[in-house]
Amino acid sequence: MEFKGAMGGLYRITEWISRIAFSNVLWTICSIPFLFFIFMKFIMLATSQGGVSEQVTLNWALAITAPFTVFPATSALFTVVRKWVMGNTDVSTFKTFFKGYKENYLKSMLGGLIYTLLFFVMYFDVTIYMTRMPDFKIVGILMLVLMIVVMVSMFNFFSVVVHYQMTFKQVMSNSILLTIARPIRVFTTLVAGVLLAFIGLKYPALYLVCIPSLIAMVAFFNFYATYSKLQLQAEQKKQREEEEREAEQADETEDSGPLSEKIDASKESSDEERPRP
Repeated sequence: MEFKGAMGGLYRITEWISRIAFSNVLWTICSIPFLFFIFMKFIMLATSQGGVSEQVTLNWALAITAPFTVFPATSALFTVVRKWVMGNTDVSTFKTFFKGYKENYLKSMLGGLIYTLLFFVMYFDVTIYMTRMPDFKIVGILMLVLMIVVMVSMFNFFSVVVHYQMTFKQVMSNSILLTIARPIRVFTTLVAGVLLAFIGLKYPALYLVCIPSLIAMVAFFNFYATYSKLQLQAEQKKQREEEEREAEQADETEDSGPLSEKIDASKESSDEERPRP
């Protein structure tokens, strides 16, 4: 049954809210170990409980659980979001989510290990340069900028994983290249992500309802726009090359006309004048 007018608009809005909320719930369930340690860390910071050792322990717990839980869950979320952005909104959210979770688990886990290690090293460097080495704050700022770029490339990583059939090495290299080649899209994804995260801090319940799904939608939308533009450029280049090739073949055909006439004339001459085979 299809509704029209105001009822139809309200129905579509309700349908989208339910899709986003359900996909977000699936992501939350699959990320429970990581989210539990995040919650504990915020509780300790808010209540000023726990010492340095407890904070370090929580950091290690986050680093260990992230590659095996939140990265595969985010890849599965991007699998669902990809369908929506590409116009296929009638797919089963549950089936699409866990199909993406299963198919991309290994690549997502390996990417999670690499990104977690990079974040750990860069976070350590930023902390050291900004707090204990004031003369080298500029290095700390550069490392912070690099950490932000790596974070945005992580969104491209998930998009590439769910959109292409590539080896893990190709996924990582293309994620970095897309981040560097399209800085405007990088900036848009970053601004949207920060804005949504800020809204989530104001209203924490939204993290359980829609914030991760909305961030994934913005990130894949920017990625898909970049992909479509690059694909169009490649097709235009291929078309130009084919037109140039056809033009060259036409020129060669015209040039061979007089030569063919000479060959035909030679056939009418005596056998002694014919070229040897």
